[in-house]
Amino acid sequence: MDTVCFWVCFFLLFWLGNVGFCYQDGFLSLSCGATADFVDSTNISWVSDSTYVDTGNTTTIDFIEGTSSSHVPIRFFPDSKGRKCYRLPVKNVSSVVLVRTQFVYKNYDGLAKPPAFSVSLGTAITTTANLTVSDPWTEEFVWSVNQDILPLCLHALPGGGVPVISSLEVRPLPQRAYTSGMEDFPNKSLRKCYRINCGYANGSLRYPLDSYDRIWDADQSFSPFHLSTGFNIQLSFNLSSIEESPPLAVLQTARVLARRDALAYYFPLDKLGDYYIVLYFAGILPVSPTFDVLINGDVVWSSYTVKNSEATALFFTRKGIKSLSITLKNISFNPLINAIEVYEMVDIPSETSSTTVSALQVIQQSTGLDLGWQDDPCSPTPWDHISCQGSLVTSLGLPNINLRSISPTFGDLLDLRTLDLHNTSLTGKIQNLDSLQHLEKLNLSFNQLTSFGSDLENLISLQILDLQNNSLEGTVPESLGELKDLHLLNLENNKLQGTLPDSLNRESLEVRSSGNLCLSFSISTCSEVPSNPSIETPQVTIFNKKQHDDHNLRTIILGAVGGVLFAVIVTSLLVFLYMRRKRTEVTYSERAGVDMRNWNAAARIFSHKEIKAATNNFKEVIGRGSFGSVYIGKLPDGKLVAVKVRFDRTQLGADSFINEVHLLSQIRHQNLVSLEGFCHESKQQILVYEYLPGGSLADNLYGANGRRITLSWVRRLKIAVDAAKGLDYLHNGSNPRIIHRDVKCSNILLDMEMNAKVCDFGLSKQVTQADATHVTTVVKGTAGYLDPEYYSTQQLTEKSDVYSFGVVLLELICGREPLSHSGTPDSFNLVLWAKPYLQAGAFEIVDESIKGNFDVESMRKAALIASRSVERDAAQRPVMAEVLAELKEAYSIQLSYLASCGHLN
Repeated sequence: MDTVCFWVCFFLLFWLGNVGFCYQDGFLSLSCGATADFVDSTNISWVSDSTYVDTGNTTTIDFIEGTSSSHVPIRFFPDSKGRKCYRLPVKNVSSVVLVRTQFVYKNYDGLAKPPAFSVSLGTAITTTANLTVSDPWTEEFVWSVNQDILPLCLHALPGGGVPVISSLEVRPLPQRAYTSGMEDFPNKSLRKCYRINCGYANGSLRYPLDSYDRIWDADQSFSPFHLSTGFNIQLSFNLSSIEESPPLAVLQTARVLARRDALAYYFPLDKLGDYYIVLYFAGILPVSPTFDVLINGDVVWSSYTVKNSEATALFFTRKGIKSLSITLKNISFNPLINAIEVYEMVDIPSETSSTTVSALQVIQQSTGLDLGWQDDPCSPTPWDHISCQGSLVTSLGLPNINLRSISPTFGDLLDLRTLDLHNTSLTGKIQNLDSLQHLEKLNLSFNQLTSFGSDLENLISLQILDLQNNSLEGTVPESLGELKDLHLLNLENNKLQGTLPDSLNRESLEVRSSGNLCLSFSISTCSEVPSNPSIETPQVTIFNKKQHDDHNLRTIILGAVGGVLFAVIVTSLLVFLYMRRKRTEVTYSERAGVDMRNWNAAARIFSHKEIKAATNNFKEVIGRGSFGSVYIGKLPDGKLVAVKVRFDRTQLGADSFINEVHLLSQIRHQNLVSLEGFCHESKQQILVYEYLPGGSLADNLYGANGRRITLSWVRRLKIAVDAAKGLDYLHNGSNPRIIHRDVKCSNILLDMEMNAKVCDFGLSKQVTQADATHVTTVVKGTAGYLDPEYYSTQQLTEKSDVYSFGVVLLELICGREPLSHSGTPDSFNLVLWAKPYLQAGAFEIVDESIKGNFDVESMRKAALIASRSVERDAAQRPVMAEVLAELKEAYSIQLSYLASCGHLN
């Protein structure tokens, strides 16, 4: 019975071992153009490629190889535009895979014109498949992947014909295979040139003998002497030191030097380039030969010994070579070599930042069109409508596409030099572009824009601004004159009027202003426009003077009197309408004042004269925002104030202004900036706030306005706790509840004692119903802080503030801004970069200025609540009360830590 059990177990284990050896875990084998799945002679399963590609036509060709014939399906791509891509799933991200593809023409179209086309993998153009030289054409790559989808694309060449493909295979390789010796070659992957099973001449070897399905070609083109597979070989090789795991069947054969001289291989190379070479050695001889290893005549390893029963590998790189010779020079016994691999090293262009990619994909969704935007925008070739410099998207043109508005997502495209949105049905004001500091050309012509907004003044690199054929009203803002590089401003065919700012009147700047009501540098030049086009010139009929002197005289007198009377009536009517409008404005202002008094608000009503005196005629600007400019002021009692002068003076803006005054006048909290008063005289909308001399948190973190100081971890936590208290009051302590909608570092101000207060409720929204879960509203906010769920659904909740505040917490921890170009593209977006580190407790990304001065548990608590706050799914985020509680605890832990260290301050 024991014997039976032994043999049952033995055969079961043997069978399991073979199944494990042949198991196709991670194999993907695509038969391109096939209509049915099948299993080949090696037991590999093949499937149709239709799931992995969304373009191309299919056909079947008769493929004759040797004495056998078969029907082979192929896919071809007659459309020459854009990328023709397969999207290959990769099971394990951060792994190495083998990708093999075969291209077959065989005159399937009867034109006898084999094509040539480029092949890309990931972001790299890897090779040109030239079927005029070889048909079929096979390519194989060893590729490091960092995403779960690897695109392989075909690109038509001018005059190169129609790209075609017959098969595509993906095979997982050992995790660290083909990386030894590549440390000095970052951002490189490998294209196979040669893989030789040295000493074996009976055809190629592959799966299942090689469990990774590499194809090892026979050693047929070389001489003179090799050992056969019948040689008595030790099977106890220790392969653990060779990451590439070469198959035993390959190590069982070797080419051995027959005489005491040198064993040499010579490999022709396709082109001048950098190459990666792997040499495999196995001790299959009863002796241990010693020899020098030379590459292109240079000794790269002296006195190398292959020990009996051991397997080893050597790795070499060579830069800028166009031919390759490998020589083993005898020292003792006979040199031998078991296998050789030679690869061309392929440059991998940097990927475009994830922030830019996600922004462009959101823009594509907003158009309702399929623009073909998949994978990387810049590499291997730029998307349609886009131009790049390296991995930076520098130009975007979407003319004649119905956008309707400039969404905040455009503000994430920080590298743009050119933006063309002409004829895209844009309405309202120009907005969400203020972060585009590198923008040089902006075309917003042929839309229905009505207001300049305040974003243009921040586009400091702007050279060309085309706003022709819109509905812009009012006057041209002075701030445009501050754009020193601007050399063309096109304002033609709008509804603008008044005098152009003197700052625009310079030799280096061309201003086009025709087609407006009256727009020039001197108002007196508007003579071509009738001063009152509604009053027509009286018409006088002329008769024969001799026959009708008396009648003519009476007619002239009556005509003149009638004309004068008509002019008086029309003028009186215009004066009446003007006075009525003025009275309406005064009434509106007075009503606002009366409303304020009825609110029992502590806010004071200022006259415009008082505001001018307080600000010394608006002399010193201390900030700018979506509301307008902010000036420092001093009241008669000596109190300093921050005076915000509204830029947008439309009637809707006036309503919003009164709403904001009403809202702010009721809010009194130690961590919210208080409203001192307001001014709402004719055409003036001004808010007067308490002045906080410590500047904003952004100033102190990043050094804006010369304020940068080193904020300790305990100080940062105190600021975070203060700001969280203010936001928690807005969400839970006020009635109605208030959603801030623009939480960011620049909206957290500090007093002399570094106490923090949240400011700027200009974008705030009231939740008037106690049981309401959200407010549906037009998306507003600041790039980098904007809640992605709010953006996609336009449903605003308190969790949107939590997301933005989570970004602020990440800034406090990491000491860097939400959107940045420092480091690698993957680090451009603070949330995407920092969140995985902090969730894993990896604090190497903490701001250098506070390293070594924080309690780990305090940092852990703050990091985790920050990470939870920026979850993409709002339901996974904490409420502000929970954020506040966790921050208080982190603050308390840090205080205890400092006390124990004896340097609490």
